[in-house]
Amino acid sequence: MTDTTAPARHGPNAFFFVIVTVVLNNMAFGIIIPVLPKLIRELMNITSEDATLWIGALSATYAVMNFLCGPLLGALSDRFGRRPVLLVSIGMLGIDFLVLALANSIWLLFLARAMSGIAGATFATANAYIADTTTPENRGRAFGMIGAAFGIGFIFGPVLGGFLGSLDARAPFYASAALCFINFLYGFFVLPESLDPQNRRAVVLARANPFGAFKHFSKLPHVSWFMLALLFYYFAHTVFPATWSVYGEIRYKWTPHEIGLSLGMVGIAAAVIQAGFVGPILKRLGPVRTVFLGMGAMTLALLLYAAAYKPWMVYFVIPIGALGGIITPALNTLMSNVTPRDAQGELQGAAGSLMALSMIFGPLMMSGALYVFTSETAPVRLAGAAFLLAAIWILLAIPPFLRGISANADALADINKPK
Repeated sequence: MTDTTAPARHGPNAFFFVIVTVVLNNMAFGIIIPVLPKLIRELMNITSEDATLWIGALSATYAVMNFLCGPLLGALSDRFGRRPVLLVSIGMLGIDFLVLALANSIWLLFLARAMSGIAGATFATANAYIADTTTPENRGRAFGMIGAAFGIGFIFGPVLGGFLGSLDARAPFYASAALCFINFLYGFFVLPESLDPQNRRAVVLARANPFGAFKHFSKLPHVSWFMLALLFYYFAHTVFPATWSVYGEIRYKWTPHEIGLSLGMVGIAAAVIQAGFVGPILKRLGPVRTVFLGMGAMTLALLLYAAAYKPWMVYFVIPIGALGGIITPALNTLMSNVTPRDAQGELQGAAGSLMALSMIFGPLMMSGALYVFTSETAPVRLAGAAFLLAAIWILLAIPPFLRGISANADALADINKPK
């Protein structure tokens, strides 16, 4: 039975710390994006084209380790509390960026990315912290703020990284390490624990891994159908990190500056929607209708991206696509409200593994679709093929979502009522 006891209040500093953590960690990752290819070229003495292969391998290393370790860290946070897991994760990220800054071998870069993947539970543990400290009716808005913080970090990180990278290729890595260590000290002195002792649970190793966690949640239809729908949404969303830059070059002849500008607009639109609209939409429509609204907006946006044959058209589609971002906080609200409070960390760890799983296989599908339909041997030239594939994944998410609604009809009766 789900524990619906109202969580204790932990004051504004706790919530602010979680928001700052997500902003700074995403900034730290964004800072290194513009200079990582340059660092690889220096270490390997290779061309930009060859460096692309290494970047893909480094990204896969991070995603694989995040996939494998997400449920374990989530389970550890259910046992020992959110605070120590958050602090250890932030500290490990700081060490990771120092290794990147000092690396004199490509293999040290792989070591750093593996460390980063292991410590990448910050986002999932932050969600569990939010679930601990909010009431069901306020949880969706809080998840939306986490999404907004993610977008804000994505806006400023690459801009700062590009500026620092123009001074020195390793400067962004030192800056990222500094951000993580400052955040660690801030959390060490101000962050209270959110998980009460009576709500803690022992670590079950059979479930503290992605395969065990998936097997466990597959036996819980009130959660598993929502998680499957979330996975399909994540697959669809990988079209953006996997193809946006090269798609802009192929279809619109965009320069790196134009690509950066478009990504900045995406981040701004996402932050505005998550911070200003998720809470009111959830309050007015309820989480189920909010998910349907998000699915409709995202499907429409993907179809419009595929059809946009002029670059200026993209900027009109970006706000519609940003509205699709309400899917994640609404699904998180549904899942957290049908999961016991002593299993919130395990739930968010499993959800984090779903995201990592999508980042392993999703980019392969999306970039493959773009290549097949834009190469010289393409049977039909269709630059927007990857966006059409992503739209199909959104549509595939509807049946499991409907099954989840059916399995949770009684539990969701109250929180799904429009206000």
